Amino acid sequence: MGFDYSIDFEKIDFRKQPELYRVGRGEQGVLLVEPYKSEILPHWRFKTPAIAKESAEKIYQIYLTYKEDGDFIGMDMARKFLQMGYTRSRRYANYKGGKKYDNDGEINEREIDEEKARSAEIFEKKWIVVREDEDYLALKKAHQKNYG
Repeated sequence: MGFDYSIDFEKIDFRKQPELYRVGRGEQGVLLVEPYKSEILPHWRFKTPAIAKESAEKIYQIYLTYKEDGDFIGMDMARKFLQMGYTRSRRYANYKGGKKYDNDGEINEREIDEEKARSAEIFEKKWIVVREDEDYLALKKAHQKNYG
């Protein structure tokens, strides 16, 4: 079962109602699931490698706090923000202004921005650590078995 966009995200506290949370694919729901979005989003930045390093480390520390609390949804949301840090940095690394498509829907020419590419690498390293974490994987499997 994929991510359910039909539920009323504005009224749900997923910490209190974890049974409503679905992992989904990739970054699905990253900007919807509360209270996690509000806890993590203020720390998510990638403009420069220094900013990306501080951001990725802070999000990873938040992940570890959720892990300590056995809060799978928080762990998964932190994973999604790290993944999004990677994907957005890559988009800006590959396309000026982060714009992959022009006004006619054609793909813009790639222009590699090395600074954004370094930001992407920083997020990617933390994202890999999280997505390969044995505890994360076990909790993910249990959540999906229990709730879909």
